[in-house]
Amino acid sequence: MKYRNNRNGEPISILGYGCMRFTTNGRGIDIDKAEKELMEAYNQGVNYFDTAYVYPGSEAALGEILERNNIRDKVNIATKLPQYLIGSRAAVDRYFEEELRRLRTDHVEYYLMHHMTAMNQWDKLRNVGIEDWFKEKKASGQIKNIGFSYHGNTEDFIAILNAYDWDFCQIQYNYVDEISQAGVEGLRAAAAKGIPVVIMEPLRGGKLVNLLPDKAKELIASKYTGYTAAEYGLRWLWNQPEVTCVLSGMNSIEMVKENCRIASDVEAGSFTEDDFDTIEKVKAIIKETELVGCTGCRYCMPCPKGVDIPALFRSYNMTALENKSNARFEYAQTVGLKKEPAFATQCIGCGKCEQHCPQSIPIREKIKEADRVVRPLPYRIGISIVRKFMLRG
Repeated sequence: MKYRNNRNGEPISILGYGCMRFTTNGRGIDIDKAEKELMEAYNQGVNYFDTAYVYPGSEAALGEILERNNIRDKVNIATKLPQYLIGSRAAVDRYFEEELRRLRTDHVEYYLMHHMTAMNQWDKLRNVGIEDWFKEKKASGQIKNIGFSYHGNTEDFIAILNAYDWDFCQIQYNYVDEISQAGVEGLRAAAAKGIPVVIMEPLRGGKLVNLLPDKAKELIASKYTGYTAAEYGLRWLWNQPEVTCVLSGMNSIEMVKENCRIASDVEAGSFTEDDFDTIEKVKAIIKETELVGCTGCRYCMPCPKGVDIPALFRSYNMTALENKSNARFEYAQTVGLKKEPAFATQCIGCGKCEQHCPQSIPIREKIKEADRVVRPLPYRIGISIVRKFMLRG
């Protein structure tokens, strides 16, 4: 297993165990199966285990497994405060203490503000005294490193990144998300500040393996490297020195062994010219399935009325690669929860965007089409309800 360091020089395994996808049975998490898989990862050198308050049964399962095997003090636990449920300092304490009970521990090594999407969420936390709370918990040793996980655009990511002296952060990042969400720009901004970056969704929940077009699968199978689609995706990430740890929701012994093998062999900067060419060809094949030819260049931005055009088109295109519900959910969380609405229905038809589009996309027409697909009526209603709840205060 290879390791990269946190800000204090402490080693983090480059492969982290994502505990959100433990196998379930009729009674909840299959604890015995999860234990075998987690212990295989531990024995292979994985020392970073990621969970969250809202992952059903995950914290409790992780705590039980670590206690059963007497390895709590030999690993790093990362869990998350559901910041979207916080309305007071007392609530912060209440959730944190419950998490410690579930995890059967008196401290966590890594604690994240979960699912940040916009700067106003940080403002709300600051208003309830979160910065003083951080100081107290770090001074007491109950929390060693403070960070945040993020789903939003690059601009808001960098704003949150600069708003506090974070110890680490967690972003969604993979070769198809290179210019979306925090993206490569956000990754490098964090690295420039010396902030370790943990990667979630490195294979988009397996979709860059199982849902690749057949043409892409055939290309990968033809390569002399013998790499699988998963291995290409993971190696692409670990090739970047700015990436500290890559989370994988491993739920089979075979997956654990395979990922650990790759994580024991890879080095930053080892991706070859042919490897990069393969990734670019896979991306081009994926692009053939797109519904609108947006490259995410953002020349169309800013929209005078705040419509996030690239984010809308990206989610629309993802409906052709993934199932529509996944793309709709991603759009809801990355655009729907911004402090200021950014929906296509705000368009006034001024045409400014089309004047700057290098691809000559009929944007005014296409955003209406895209909005109908990614934000049908049930999602519009749901987003409206969640906005009122999460953006209050």
